[in-house]
This record gives sequence, structure tokens and C-alpha cells, in this order.
Amino acid sequence: MSNNFLDTKIEFLKGVGPKRAEMLRKELGVTTFGQLLLYYPFRYIDKSKVYTIADINSEEAHIQLKGKITELQTLGERKGKRLVANLRDETGEIELIWFKGVKWLASSIIIGKEYIVYGKPSKYRNKYNIAHPDLDEVDQSLIANQVTLEAVYPTTEILTRMGLNAKGIHKIQKNLVAQLGNKIQETLPISILEQLKLIDKERAVINVHSPENEHLLQKSRYRLKFEELFYLQMYLLRQKVIKTETIKGAVFNRVGNYFNHFFNENLPFELTGAQKRVLKEIRDDIGYGNHMNRLLQGDVGSGKTIVALMSILIAIDNGFQACLMAPTEILANQHYEGITELLKGMNLNVQLLTGSVKVAKRREIHEELENGKLNILIGTHALIEDKVKFQNLGFVVIDEQHRFGVQQRSKLWRKGSPDPKTGKAVPPHVLVMTATPIPRTLAMTFYGDLDVSVIDELPPGRKEIKTIHRFDSSRLKVFGFIEEEVKKGRQVYIVYPLIKESEKMDYKDLMDGYESIIRRFPRPQYQISIVHGQMKAKDKDFEMQRFVKGETQIMVATTVIEVGVNVSNASVMVVESAERFGLSQLHQLRGRVGRGGEQSYCVLMTGNKLSADGRLRMETMVKTNDGFEISEVDLKLRGPGDIQGTQQSGLLNLNIADLVRDGQILQYARDIAVEILKDDPNLEQDKNHRLVSTLRLLFGGKVNWSRIS
Repeated sequence: MSNNFLDTKIEFLKGVGPKRAEMLRKELGVTTFGQLLLYYPFRYIDKSKVYTIADINSEEAHIQLKGKITELQTLGERKGKRLVANLRDETGEIELIWFKGVKWLASSIIIGKEYIVYGKPSKYRNKYNIAHPDLDEVDQSLIANQVTLEAVYPTTEILTRMGLNAKGIHKIQKNLVAQLGNKIQETLPISILEQLKLIDKERAVINVHSPENEHLLQKSRYRLKFEELFYLQMYLLRQKVIKTETIKGAVFNRVGNYFNHFFNENLPFELTGAQKRVLKEIRDDIGYGNHMNRLLQGDVGSGKTIVALMSILIAIDNGFQACLMAPTEILANQHYEGITELLKGMNLNVQLLTGSVKVAKRREIHEELENGKLNILIGTHALIEDKVKFQNLGFVVIDEQHRFGVQQRSKLWRKGSPDPKTGKAVPPHVLVMTATPIPRTLAMTFYGDLDVSVIDELPPGRKEIKTIHRFDSSRLKVFGFIEEEVKKGRQVYIVYPLIKESEKMDYKDLMDGYESIIRRFPRPQYQISIVHGQMKAKDKDFEMQRFVKGETQIMVATTVIEVGVNVSNASVMVVESAERFGLSQLHQLRGRVGRGGEQSYCVLMTGNKLSADGRLRMETMVKTNDGFEISEVDLKLRGPGDIQGTQQSGLLNLNIADLVRDGQILQYARDIAVEILKDDPNLEQDKNHRLVSTLRLLFGGKVNWSRIS
């Protein structure tokens, strides 16, 4: 881009000035001409057709009318105050109503003058009216070159108060676009422009803000979306190349006694093909001195922890220590208990470090870490404290990584042991695990610089969980089904939502539900546990342990059991008010059952009235157990920001592309970026000069977190 023009401060644009410039900075982060051009419309008004009033026959579409204002009056008091105008054309008349800006509009609308009106008709007492229409005086010179598509911009309440509503922003954008003319330099290499038949950058920018026609608008939007996604992929893939070339990890070239003993004596079941494949991918990474940065995806119960543990054993065989960080104490405890059980009789020192560990025990752990007697440390955020120093940390496993910020993870990364030759810390290999399947488009962006492994196969003997949706009206039948399962010796979870804003209401729902369950399943014939967030930790623990030991048949709980409870005898998960849960949470809850060999069930209970989104969530859960398919639907419903927490990436401030709708463009952009880097990994060739300068312009100031998973 030609910097001097595009770097001009926004206050110097006609129609802006210092006060509006300050508000544009505060509200939209826009301070320069270039940034305003990146503030794209979110929809377009088709102004190619003018309707007559007699043509109006539905409330569905926005329409454009032309007529004279014949009457204007202000009605009502205070909050009920409104401005009502009569618009007449040769076929009839219609009321126009405004509830905001009444005083200003009343003084600016002229009776007897001809106006172009744009808005959405609605019916009241069998007559059509239009609320808050756009109103423009008819200017004969403009009608000749009538714009057929008018851009509509998102705005805020504060900007609207300063005259920068959608129309106001459109006006200043128009003033800016009028000044363009060889002011925007091309940012894509000629080879890509020719290969994809893309229009040039300046023409695309002009047509997105002031489209000449529908065809050019589509070509312009495609061009700008492609560029945005292409440079994001170039940046991520380039980081991967830099990381491979410059960051070396410890070489784990031995598969020794610990790994072999575990594989031959302690492994509780045969590995699935997917687990074997992922282990091979990890061994290829760590065996040759490359620094491993790998994301391991797999549904609940797919056996990620076994793969992580076997990788840890390779690190120990090569004389290194390892650690596993989990987001909650419940999960850290579960990992600790599971791993110590799996390593029974192997003479390895495994310890647990969480906020609850007593001072004396902490001292012992710190000492054994530094003198190398401690092999595996499992814990929560406590692992990243400065006091925690390893003698020789070589392998880090991070579970449910989306719960940790990048900076927290980077602290673990820096705990690697120093290279005897250079004295610099050698970063440990990093394995990031998640049971929340990430849609392909998100994996390509959030984790574009990581290698991704997927365990897409459940261990043998596991039956697929049957999921059923039932309305509240079928509650008695559901209770009957629970009774049958309990008679077979199975255990049951009944989960209630817990949403902080309505904690009191949730607590009441939980207690009401608990009482009705006790009435239906009375003691001493049935034993019931209850677990919720307002209980003391030791009481919660006591109730959970009763369920784990099989002393209670039913556990009534809030979502505290989403992670951290593993009871292979539990075969039924009943989710109350399932419409209040997101898809990924429902999928996580369902994964709490089906861990034994018996057929398991997930029953989703909802109210009789469901929104369209709620219905789609229930249908998706009933239809599939595939976490990746579910995550794709979730992405469409919630958008990328909600699913991943975009603040982790710092890269996903997309201006025009949309990860939900533009997955195909993203894949295309990534493929082309891969080809370019295959041919010229360091972007040294003359033909890639434009690429390098654009990358510097876009990402020059970014902190390079990509080294830290």
C-alpha cells in the first residue's frame, strides 16, 4: 500500500474532524485512512428497483418507494414520543414512523417534497407502515446514475449519536473512496493474480465500498477474503519453517527399558491403529532433534493419555524429566491416580503438585525435581511458578490446552534444561491435548503452525453411546428407563446446568430435581449422591468417591463432572435443560459414560418449546457421536471467537473473511501458501519480494508466540 496517503490521520477526511476522529478511534480502533478502508460493509441494499405503495404485499423484504410527504406530526409523550409522516405516490399512501431522533427529523423533513424511502414494511391493524426508514431527497441528477447497491456498515450507539450511523459511515467512506486512484499498491504476487484470475487490490477495495454491480462486488469480496486468509496462512506456515530451522529440541533416539517394560507388562489393552499412528508421528518428531510442537485431538475416552504417557516414558528412557499440566485440581488428581496405577511396579517417581499440596510436601517435590530424583510431575498452574525448577525437563504435556493462556504455557517452555555447549535453555518437546474437537478451519488458523495428530478411533470393546432426546412431558418414562438400568447394576448421572448469571435459579432447579428423584428412587433401596459448586471441596470429594466406589447408584450434579470423573460402570447420562448447554459441552458430558463394555445412553431432556438453534443442537447430538462433525455445527452456530477464545491467537482479527462460511477459500489459500514455501522456504526469490514486504507490514509487530504451541 502507498503508505503516506493511507497513513493520513482520519480527522483530515471530509466529514470527520477531531471529535468524530476521537470517537472512531475509541469505538472502532480506526485512526487512519487505511484503517477506515478496512472497515467493510456487512450487507448491501439493492436500490435498483423502486416499488409503488400498491405493490407492498408482505413484511419479508426491505423495499424502496418514491413519493411526496403530505403530512407530518409528532405524537405521544416522553418515551412514547414518535414522529409520523404520510408518504403518497400515484397508487396510494403509507405511514412512516420514527421513535428516535424525532426533534431533528421533524425540523428537517419538508412537507410537499419528494423523497426516496427505504425500509421494511410491517402490518398494524391491517395497514402497512414502515418504521425508521432511510429518507433521501430526490435529486434528479443522481437518479440518472442511481447506485444499485448501497453499502451498509456496522456502527455503535455512541457513533450514531455523533451522526455516524450506518448512513453517516457510508458518507465518509464515499468521501474517502472518491480520493482513490493509484493510492493502493498491489499486495499479491502477479503469479497468484493470474493463476486465480483475481482483480487488482484497488479496484477490489473501491467495489466493496461502492459496488458498480453485483458481479464486481462478488469478485472484489472473493479477492479480499482470499488475500486476508492467504497472508494469515503464510504467516503461520512461515513460523513453522523458522521453528524447524532455528529451534532444536533434545534428541530422544532411545526406546529403552521403561517404554518396553510398560508396553509388554503394564499396557492394559492393545493400542488402536490410531494410537499407534500418533505414537509414530511423535517418535519421528523427537527422534531427530527437531523441536516437537504437536496438537493431539481425540474424543473423550479415545486414549490420548496412554499415548502421552508412552511418549513421556521415551523422554525418561533418554535421561529427561517430564510434566503434565491440567486446568483443574480434579483433572490433575485424576491424571495422577490414573498414571500411578498404570506405572505400578515400574520404580518411577511420580508426584502431584496443586494448590492444595502442603508446604512440607512442596519443598520435597522442589528438591527432588532439582536433583533429578523426580521423573514425572503432574499438576495445575502450580507447575509454572518460578520456584518450580527442573534438573532436566525434556517433555511437556498440556491437557485441555484452551483453558490456558499462551503466556502461561510459555513459562513451562522456558523451564527446559541448558545446553552444555551453548548454555541456552533447550525447550522441552510439547504435546498439547484436547478432547474438544476443533473444526478443520479453526485448526488451520489457531494451530496453523503446529503439527496436528488425531485419534479418530475408540478402543476395542467400546460400544457407541445411544443418544435420545426427550421432552419434559416424557419424564416418567425416563425415570422408568433409569430404574431398569439400575436394576441391571448400572449407575446413572443426572446433570443440571450451572450458568453463573442465574446461580440461585440453577441451585433451586437442582434441589427441586434432587427431591423429585429421591421421591421416585427412595432410600434404602436406592442411594443417591449430590454434587454442586456451593459444597465444600471435601464434601464434594466424599460424594464423588461414594459414586466411584459404587456405593451410590445415581449422581445428581451440576457440570462439575464435565471433566474429572471416570466411572466405567456408569451407563446413563441424563442432561436436564439440555437446551441451555452448548454442543461441545453436551458432547463432553456424553463422554462421561460409555467407558465400560456395556451399552450406554445419553438422554437429553428439554422443555417442550425449543428455538431453531436448540432443535438443531438436539438433532445433531442424536444423529452423531463424531466430535468433529459436532464441532463443525458448533462453529456455524457460535462462530470462531466463542469456540476458541480468539484472544489466544491475536491473529484472528479478520476484517472481511469468515471462518464459518469461507472454509473453502481458507483451504485454497493454505494450499497455495504451502506450494510457495515448498519452492522457496525462506522467501528469498525475487518473485516473492512483494510477499515478504506485505508480511512485514501485516505481522511485523507481532510477538512470536508461535514457538510456544
